[in-house]
Amino acid sequence: MRTFNIFSPDEGMRGALQIKIDNLTKPKGSLGMLEELALQVGMIQQSLEPELRNPQHILFGADHGILEEGVSCTPKEVTWQQMGHFLKGGAGISFLCDQHGFKLNVVDSGVDFDFPKGCGIVDAKIRKGTRNFLKEPAMTMEELELAIERGVEQVDKVFAQGCNIVSFGEMGAGNTSPSSMWMSYLGGIPLRECVGAGSGLVGSALQHKLEVLEAAAANYEAWKARICGKVAASCTGAGTAPGAEELQLAPGAEELQLAPGAEELQLAPGAEELRVGTGAGNLSGRNREYTLEIMRWFGGYEMVMAVGGMLRAAELKMTILVDGFIMTNCMLAARELYPAVTDYAIYGHCGDESGHRRVLDVLGAKPILNLGLRLGEGSGAICAYPIVVSAVNMINRMDSFNGAAVTKYF
Repeated sequence: MRTFNIFSPDEGMRGALQIKIDNLTKPKGSLGMLEELALQVGMIQQSLEPELRNPQHILFGADHGILEEGVSCTPKEVTWQQMGHFLKGGAGISFLCDQHGFKLNVVDSGVDFDFPKGCGIVDAKIRKGTRNFLKEPAMTMEELELAIERGVEQVDKVFAQGCNIVSFGEMGAGNTSPSSMWMSYLGGIPLRECVGAGSGLVGSALQHKLEVLEAAAANYEAWKARICGKVAASCTGAGTAPGAEELQLAPGAEELQLAPGAEELQLAPGAEELRVGTGAGNLSGRNREYTLEIMRWFGGYEMVMAVGGMLRAAELKMTILVDGFIMTNCMLAARELYPAVTDYAIYGHCGDESGHRRVLDVLGAKPILNLGLRLGEGSGAICAYPIVVSAVNMINRMDSFNGAAVTKYF
């Protein structure tokens, strides 16, 4: 698994940025969130004169095996149809990118369709859709690692073109279901509070979606129980970690695990020894292996690629515009792996999908807009971009009290 070098911006710049913002010709704090955003972008870039260059939008698309269970009213073929539609200019994200000066990059992460070569869609396909996570893991660990790498590759491409602010979007019929599972397991939120209408489910159809996801969670928990039983049996008489009285798993830990159907104890991918403990010390207290296991069991290829892209963008010290319910849950997963990634994230909006506000609260996020959006595609992130532009223009173009010969009255 790739290791990222992600660190919070150097706090040494904060004081000078705040002084500059406070000495612009306005009452202190009177430009509200513009001042907060200017401070954040300045911190990311470690500059008193931050700038936004060549904004680009990366839209990952993939299909989902869980769609077989009737968890969405969107037919499967809409995924591939919309992928082509994005590049023709008539989709929601298409006009928004055009209006706000974003280059739109459409990436096939795992669509169940063969796009013709030369159509303009980037081929990063892992597989033609994930497996049905009601019955088995959505992807293998190898596929997850590949998806992360391919997300990294897409960000490297836009960074090489001079981009320093990037937004992410998604397309995939049924992908609010895997997002709800990530939200529940990684955010510690009851599943019922994470499940919403998606593309328009109501009444009994929405209840059916919840029941399917509850059944998927129950199946996963049953698998975990079997694993723990096999681990205990395999470790009888085998000894324990130094100082331990008995072998124990950290709460939620999955690094002591058997692959589904395996007959013997195996180490998690990349592990060099049988370990006991809490792992990476991220904000949830869960370990890295647990997060990756949840990601691969329930996630979508487009979602994992977005996580990889977000982590790489933070590593490159780019500003990340986060969209709605699905992309916010991708940021949640990214944070569980590397907590400092959120220092680079600006949250575009609070959407109308049930649960979006809850996951924003878990992240401690303050979204810019609240327009009742639930389209996805990255639409809310792009809509918020002009506000970020205004924040950067504020810190660069407004005069200081001294420069404008105006009396500073506070």
